[in-house]
Amino acid sequence: MMSRGLVSSTPLLVEARAQGYGIVAFNVHTLEMLQAVVEAAESCRAPVIIQTTVGTVKHLGMDYIVAAAQVAARRASVPIALHLDHCQDLALIQQCIEAGYTSVMIDASKLQFEHNVERTKEVVAYASRRGVNVEAELGKIGGVEDDIVVSDADAMLAVPEECEQFLALTGVPTLAPAIGTAHGIYKGEPNIDFKRIEQIASRVAVPLVLHGGSGIPADQVKRCVALGMAKMNVATELKNAFSLAIQQFFAEHPEELDPRQYMVPAKEAVKRMAIDKINLCGSAGRA
Repeated sequence: MMSRGLVSSTPLLVEARAQGYGIVAFNVHTLEMLQAVVEAAESCRAPVIIQTTVGTVKHLGMDYIVAAAQVAARRASVPIALHLDHCQDLALIQQCIEAGYTSVMIDASKLQFEHNVERTKEVVAYASRRGVNVEAELGKIGGVEDDIVVSDADAMLAVPEECEQFLALTGVPTLAPAIGTAHGIYKGEPNIDFKRIEQIASRVAVPLVLHGGSGIPADQVKRCVALGMAKMNVATELKNAFSLAIQQFFAEHPEELDPRQYMVPAKEAVKRMAIDKINLCGSAGRA
């Protein structure tokens, strides 16, 4: 049975926070990655969020991305949202919303608090009229996301009181507070401030977002989700699984140049990874 297409992630995440599980948001870069994530969600009966960075929007084109995501969502029997990750450009955010994205992130975390509030309010006003979810960031999450680089020294953790104030001023439906995670793969053990998550979650009722979900040990992910992190972003691990499967295919079959052959193991690798992350966050069976 065909479903209604892409949905806003707001009600999905509100439900996840209320019920104590996490919905996984997967960054995809190709049609095969998108298909694999949706197949994983279907097999797990889990709601899922497809994400693209600004770089991927520029690489593939927002209309191509939306069209592919809409087809996937209409064919699927689980809820699927499409999210624009880490965008600093208000014009691009508006264009993605008009094109059909059902969730956007305004990343004004490098600005002073009052300017972050201003930017976020502007996006919330525009998106809420169109039924689109908005995510904002407080503090700075370390690592590299497209061309946004935050050094370890600059990765400042979110202040619980400021989170409460920020939500009161902006009305943003979802919040990504910096709590010690980083984008990319961790060089050592991630230094997550669980006490801080607890303090933030006790002050704000909105779903919280865990950035830098690649490579966080399973027990730490579960603890974050239990404390109120209703969305977990996975990008690097998924991209690496996809590319390494292609590398391995060529190592074993150097003469085989048909993309329909080498994309099969790549897609399977992404699907396996996605299933693992969905189970880890407890969203299997929640669709």
